[in-house]
Amino acid sequence: MPDLPGKQEKLTVIAERVEAPPRPEAKLRRDSHTRRMARVGWAMSTPALVFVGLVTIFPIAFSFVLSFSNVVVSGSGFALENPTFGNYSELFHSSVWRYSLAFTIFYTVVTVLVEVVLGTMIALVVERLTKGRGLMMSLLLLPWSMITVISAELWQYIFEGTYGVLQAIFQAVGLGSPVFLGTPTSAVVAMMVADIWKTTPFVAVIVVAGLVMLPGEIFEAASVDGASGWTTFFKITLPLLRPTIAIAVLFRILQAFGLFDLPFVLTGGGPGTATTSLAILSYKVMFEDIAYGPGAAVAVSATLLVILGSLAFLKVFRSQVGREDVQ
Repeated sequence: MPDLPGKQEKLTVIAERVEAPPRPEAKLRRDSHTRRMARVGWAMSTPALVFVGLVTIFPIAFSFVLSFSNVVVSGSGFALENPTFGNYSELFHSSVWRYSLAFTIFYTVVTVLVEVVLGTMIALVVERLTKGRGLMMSLLLLPWSMITVISAELWQYIFEGTYGVLQAIFQAVGLGSPVFLGTPTSAVVAMMVADIWKTTPFVAVIVVAGLVMLPGEIFEAASVDGASGWTTFFKITLPLLRPTIAIAVLFRILQAFGLFDLPFVLTGGGPGTATTSLAILSYKVMFEDIAYGPGAAVAVSATLLVILGSLAFLKVFRSQVGREDVQ
């Protein structure tokens, strides 16, 4: 075959071109294109970043400044005078603030714990469904997708002491006429029930996503070895779900600690101060008592506690499942 050497030379030249490193001018063109696209990306995202800064970062920074200021309110507006730690001193000596802090922590721990347990149980059932899983997921999302204010109005109608649904049910079965929102204990329990009903589906959806991602080979091997359902759950499923549950718990801690709209609509922070969270207390101090400095101090204290609690929670889970699983 006389044309074989020519073909061989062509193949060699093509191979050299493929293996040859890119020319400097080509690399420069690619780098220039990358920088140009980066500038375009920054130019397109700058308006959104500015908007986020105005509506999120600026209020937080301004609240921090207010918390260390003596705010003087007059008919022409307000002025910041004499930077002071007096707002925080007043805060730490306030029994109302201490109660609001204790209530917020207690409420967060109880609701998040119940939601994680119930959400995990629901997720285990939904994950095993072979038919109708999509319909069940849609039904699960209905309470969570409902606006909290609307949900609070719904539960207020259920718990109302005169014409409420539960009031009618209790009277129909001869259990009297309990006042669900009229006493501190019952009001706290009623608010927890409303919150758990709304946000448990959120935890369930996250856990279902984690269950779907688990490798099936491990469970097949456990079944072959004769492991029971409880052993498989506690020894395999639960440890593998820890990073997923950590994400759900972290989101719920952030939401529960900033509790505002549910008690604002359902109980107004009452009866008395029974359901007054830190967010409700900050609102009342700032906009009802017109004390902007102490109100900002309450808000800043809640923010710092959320940050510290989240960092501590992440540190605990990193020590259990590894840094790479939680990041």
